[in-house]
Amino acid sequence: MSNGPHGKLAELGLALPEVVPPVASYVPAVQSGQHVYVSGQLPMAEGKLLATGKVGAGVSAEQAKQLAERCALNALAAIDSLVGLENIVKIVKLTGFVASAPGFTGQPGVINGASDLFGAVFGEAGRHARSAVGVAELPLDAPVEVEVIVEVA
Repeated sequence: MSNGPHGKLAELGLALPEVVPPVASYVPAVQSGQHVYVSGQLPMAEGKLLATGKVGAGVSAEQAKQLAERCALNALAAIDSLVGLENIVKIVKLTGFVASAPGFTGQPGVINGASDLFGAVFGEAGRHARSAVGVAELPLDAPVEVEVIVEVA
């Protein structure tokens, strides 16, 4: 298999989905200089949210971790459509938002779903700065949302 990001995804049994169309007035990703800024990605597949609700009440932390991975995969699709995954030099910053039930404090573990995917695909270049934030509500009642900044060649 290829050692490139598409090959790594294939080794993980994953393929890039279609870019998720924006749900409001923005674009999925924009390049400024040597950085690509990816808009918040929801856990969408084939035009539908994979789950709704709050983590810690109706959505388990493990399910939310898998949803965060899907958000990261959607982010990679947005990057690939704009500049190509092979041009990623470094995953710089990941911000994860977790719609949290009162008392839920496992946001870092949930967002590990996205962080772990970036690490598996990009190795050392996938290690990044990160914030994992608990919020009351997310768009469309999504349990998790991920945004990312990457450096490109």
